[in-house]
Amino acid sequence: MNLILLFEEDFIAADTIRLTGRRLRHINEIHRAQTGDILTVGQLGGKIGAGEITTITKSSLEMHVELQSESPAPLPVTLVLALPRPRVLNRTLIAATSMGVKKIYLLHTNRVEKSFWHSPVLNEEKLKHSLILGLEQAKDTLLPDVYLRKRFRPFVEDELPLIAQNTRKLVAHPEISVASSDAEEIATTLIVGPEGGLIPYEIEKLSAIGFAGISLGQRILRVETAVPVLLARLFRKE
Repeated sequence: MNLILLFEEDFIAADTIRLTGRRLRHINEIHRAQTGDILTVGQLGGKIGAGEITTITKSSLEMHVELQSESPAPLPVTLVLALPRPRVLNRTLIAATSMGVKKIYLLHTNRVEKSFWHSPVLNEEKLKHSLILGLEQAKDTLLPDVYLRKRFRPFVEDELPLIAQNTRKLVAHPEISVASSDAEEIATTLIVGPEGGLIPYEIEKLSAIGFAGISLGQRILRVETAVPVLLARLFRKE
């Protein structure tokens, strides 16, 4: 936890917060903080700054906070992700959030098991927890938006053209022509299929609306590995 993320309910005064629960345990057990210590804090949806611990016990903590700095700039990317298995989804959301992705679509494709859509990890609070872990890792405060899309064809035909309008359109797939992967800070819509890959019909539908392929080579990577590798390749800064 590189940043202590603060929520509206934490504030007991304009410049004072009180923490309990998971964040307090982390501060006690990992930071081993004491009165007078200063930690990096940030308000969800707001600014980042410093918090000085004024009182700390096993049951609660109070800080005086000053929030002055803006959150890191988000990546100019919309990530469309074939819904992975539940455990992989958590790790992938954390990684994507920590890299600055702010808009994520979870999509059903032919090789996505229908049972995945019934997993409790898709509960709004469970999704938010994974996103918060990513924000804390990256010292970010801006929560991504996550959308669930259970029907491939209506999404690709009716929504995706507008979502991807005026963006670089890429689909990660090892078996179609490879688009340039030079790093550019331009708006991008990136589609990442399941580990088994997209089927030919799905590739045809995406190609028909302007998506070009990008490949990471012959090796098939796990989704939680492929997503950050693709983002790093597309948006790396020298």
